[in-house]
Amino acid sequence: MRRPVATHERWTRLLEILGEEGRIDVAQASDRLGVSAATVRRDMNELAGQQLLTRTRGGAVLSAVAYDLPLRYKTARRADEKHRIARAAAGLVAPGSVVGLNGGTTTSEVARELATRADLVSDAPTPSLTLVTNAVNIAHELAVRPHVKTVVTGGVTRPNSYELTGPLATAGLQGLALDRAILGVDAVHPQFGAATHDEGEAGANRALAERADSVVVVADSTKLGRRAFARVCPAEAVSVLITDTDASDEMVERFTAVGIDVRRV
Repeated sequence: MRRPVATHERWTRLLEILGEEGRIDVAQASDRLGVSAATVRRDMNELAGQQLLTRTRGGAVLSAVAYDLPLRYKTARRADEKHRIARAAAGLVAPGSVVGLNGGTTTSEVARELATRADLVSDAPTPSLTLVTNAVNIAHELAVRPHVKTVVTGGVTRPNSYELTGPLATAGLQGLALDRAILGVDAVHPQFGAATHDEGEAGANRALAERADSVVVVADSTKLGRRAFARVCPAEAVSVLITDTDASDEMVERFTAVGIDVRRV
């Protein structure tokens, strides 16, 4: 018996299919998602209302924004792997550190891990961790944590990722020194480096990387060996790459060959 599929999980998968194939009809979507045609029509109408796809007679076609899915539709994708990756990344952070975090589903999980880590939570009058972020959703979650000093960059909010980008974002990082930058990316390649789909995001994330003693990239195995439009940092700038156990030995060897410490969790 097939388990019921949550609404956001259906939406994510539907948008992913459109990103890969450009179009899909109701019957195909019903079969691939394991739900009724009526449910597919409702989902397509809802996503069309949010301008994430365009309805056609009997189906839907790709909308301009479907290639780079909004963060709220990415949360169900490889959730278990992202949680393990986030826990491993948070484990690298020592009490008293200054950490930079960009936006994304995995880095949001890193923030939650840091917010609840027992050795960081204390009744001391001073925070046990300083976290610098350009992601408004991460800042919102951590603002109520007294043991975390949360520093937010300026900038213009990018709706897809909740990240602040642009000159105000990079200017807000001038003069800061970070112990680690933990970065979520859209792609990471052993020659091209870490990259994202949007050049504005890449600029803000690059500023975090440049101000850190070490850069930790968190990326599930589907992002390895891929390139995206805008580079965040070259491969040689990455100290640690944390990914999941589906990463192949051959792919791991390509990253270790350029000096990156790869950890599969």
